Amino acid sequence: MPAEVCVPRTSLAYNVEVAARRYPDKTAIQYFHTAISYAGLHAQIERMAGYLQQACGVAPGDRVVLFSQNCPQFIVAYYAILRAEAVVVPANPMWLTGELEHVAADSGAVAAFVAAELYPQIAPLHGASLAHVIVHQYGDMLEPAGGTGGVPAWLCERAPLPAGAPAGATLATWTQADAAGHAPRAHEAGYDTLCMLAYTSGTTGHPKGCMHTHGTLMSAAVGSQLWRSASPQSVCLSVAPMFHLLGMQNGIHAPLYLGATIVLLPRWDRAAAADLIERYQVSTWAAPPAMLVDFFAQPGIGERNLSSLAYLGGGGAAMPDAVATMLQERFGLPYVEAYGLTETAAFLLSNPRHRPKRECLGIATFGVDARVIDPHTLAELPQGELGEIVTHGAQVMRGYWRNPQADAESFIEIDGKRFLRTGDLGFMDEEGYFFMRDRLKRMINASGFKVWPAEVENLLYGHPAIHEACVIAARDARRGETVKAVVALKPGARGTPEASAEQIMAWCRERLAAYKVPRIVSFVDALPKSATGKIQWRALQELEQDQGGDQPAAAGSVA
Repeated sequence: MPAEVCVPRTSLAYNVEVAARRYPDKTAIQYFHTAISYAGLHAQIERMAGYLQQACGVAPGDRVVLFSQNCPQFIVAYYAILRAEAVVVPANPMWLTGELEHVAADSGAVAAFVAAELYPQIAPLHGASLAHVIVHQYGDMLEPAGGTGGVPAWLCERAPLPAGAPAGATLATWTQADAAGHAPRAHEAGYDTLCMLAYTSGTTGHPKGCMHTHGTLMSAAVGSQLWRSASPQSVCLSVAPMFHLLGMQNGIHAPLYLGATIVLLPRWDRAAAADLIERYQVSTWAAPPAMLVDFFAQPGIGERNLSSLAYLGGGGAAMPDAVATMLQERFGLPYVEAYGLTETAAFLLSNPRHRPKRECLGIATFGVDARVIDPHTLAELPQGELGEIVTHGAQVMRGYWRNPQADAESFIEIDGKRFLRTGDLGFMDEEGYFFMRDRLKRMINASGFKVWPAEVENLLYGHPAIHEACVIAARDARRGETVKAVVALKPGARGTPEASAEQIMAWCRERLAAYKVPRIVSFVDALPKSATGKIQWRALQELEQDQGGDQPAAAGSVA
């Protein structure tokens, strides 16, 4: 692999035009039984971009909210915003009105694409701040001739539409906007043009908008596909939420850059995912570990034909070693872990396909300078020492939207280069592989001993009765903090001797230093997850803090 790659100096929108000229009849998006060609995709993007410019008055640099679950309209709307030289503001479909209100006000958005089912959340902002809203139904782009076999019932349900727009605002259905047939003006955006504000949840306060240009997103999309040896012949399963960088980069930008095929699954459904992989010969799948753990735990998965899968990877959390071993031994699929942030357009560090290491972030990818520093003195640390990971690269965001204080806290200069502080603690081994121990703010301090929850979680996944695990801090009168494990058991394991709190703690004592062993084990039916499939450790931690009170030295509980 070369140390650097040449990244196109064009916009992301131009990628679709190129693919449409090269492969006009090739399937760009497979939406259950409906195939959308590259020529058809490009034509829809052009019409919707024209509508934004001609009917909504969207000007270059204006911000447009995109509020929807995965569907073809999400992709068309995203690229129509780019084609109109505006700025995409992806919104988490789980957000409620208050969260949308902050993002709309902070970004200064003037318009929004909204799924009909989500319109009630954004309705209070329609007219007040968002002058133009275009509403789509998830089933509108399914071809009627294909029937409904294999299509989830909820996808065909039609959410009620609002009666009309508030005074001084406009409202259009997707069909109306597309049928208007407006043509966009000449496209002039390029590599350095701002094109997306991705809002991060952060650890405190309101979400902050990460400023990405066509160039930062293109750098990650191009580099990731070269790294993975992907090609126009790749068939990519796109099920990770597209509003999030993992799903956005791997499920939209990278396949469209290549001219590959996107097999689209709107909402996580492990049985539907298996059907789509078999039917459309999916070769590439990037997903968070929690999604893959669930997928490969489904009944009958060993009998499914998964032979087309050539690449299985992802990030967002460490893949437990026990699960990675199962994937390799039972299915012959190495899980290639990678590491990135919203601030780095997802692709930053990655394991080489030919020689990945377990529970490892990987090595620095094309043009990336990654180092480990002391989080307090900011001095660079030698190989093997634990510290904060910092990074410099073409995919790193330009900064936080209208937030100079956050920029000052997040960026430092080393050797004349601007580095982003990731807030993640890790170290680098003798071969340049990075290993993460945990978030800087997630450490448990038990009697002065530092415990990294991720290490304990990875071990718990090897317990024969445990399906999922999350480790948090609980208050303790003697130790200050102590280790608590919140676990979901495998089907049929609850009530068995090996699945008791006492047995799990005893099992951990055989494998961990005493101060790392959970003193409390709490059982739940399922762990809370975000829309991106990540286990919400912060929600469990906040619940623990709200409940308050000191904990006994050892306990088991069922929630």
